[in-house]
Amino acid sequence: MKKQHHQTANYLVANETDENWGLYATTIGCQHILPNMEYPPRGHPPAYSFSPDSGRVLQEYILLYITKGEGWFELEKSSATKISAGNVLFLFPGQWHTYRPAKEMGWNEYWLGFTGSYMKQLDNPLFFSQKKPVYDVGFNEQMVALFNQGIEVAAYQKTAHQQVLAGIISMLLGLVFYSEKNNSFRDSEVISKINQAKLIMRESTDVDVTPESIAQTLNLGYSSFRKVFKQYTGFSPRQYQLEIKFQKSKELLSGTAMTINEIASYLNFDSLSYFVQFFKSRTGLSPGEFRQRMKTGK
Repeated sequence: MKKQHHQTANYLVANETDENWGLYATTIGCQHILPNMEYPPRGHPPAYSFSPDSGRVLQEYILLYITKGEGWFELEKSSATKISAGNVLFLFPGQWHTYRPAKEMGWNEYWLGFTGSYMKQLDNPLFFSQKKPVYDVGFNEQMVALFNQGIEVAAYQKTAHQQVLAGIISMLLGLVFYSEKNNSFRDSEVISKINQAKLIMRESTDVDVTPESIAQTLNLGYSSFRKVFKQYTGFSPRQYQLEIKFQKSKELLSGTAMTINEIASYLNFDSLSYFVQFFKSRTGLSPGEFRQRMKTGK
């Protein structure tokens, strides 16, 4: 009996409420492409069907997740690049592209098209860039589950389904970003030292421990320690220490009878005035005002 490929495709519209939400889906689906099968299979609307030889341009973002097999993709002004199981292809609006599975192997793909004003915040070299279209996330069961959940939501298209899909889109983007950031720290020894440093900071809020002394304890040069720490956490070591002290100060203000001066001293702030200024810059409230609000709820 001849094997049949599996295909589930949904194409969606967005109303004014969906657009105002800031993020909405345009298409979502999956295809299991068998070896030597025509690609793409027939049945897609003209706007989404394309010839791999001529490529296409879409006016939305596309996530394409390959979970089995391998193939090729190409962007304008670039040569063909191999992609394989575990890769996510992230395409931008107005970007000419083409892709196809290896004919003798085929592949399994999940895709999601989306757009909205929210993407203006993420279309940023700090997060995602057209210059980096491929992300290696490996086989991520959580991502597969999210795609399947989105496919199910799109199939029924109940009231406010776009808001549910927006949450799924955001989660998928977060997982792609998370995987990419963590894949750059595959050195387990480096990760272990950063985690040790974070633990030392958390356990020494009442002791005057400097980032330089922590680096020395871990047998690391401070310059390289600071660079890797910021890459991994998003904070410099000093900023991370201040963040921990800030969180601890809120706990002490709301859960103890310590005076504000005692809290400033306990957390090793240089002075009471510096603590008050620092706290107010983070919350808009003085420590005393914050404590009062925690007591009264006002």
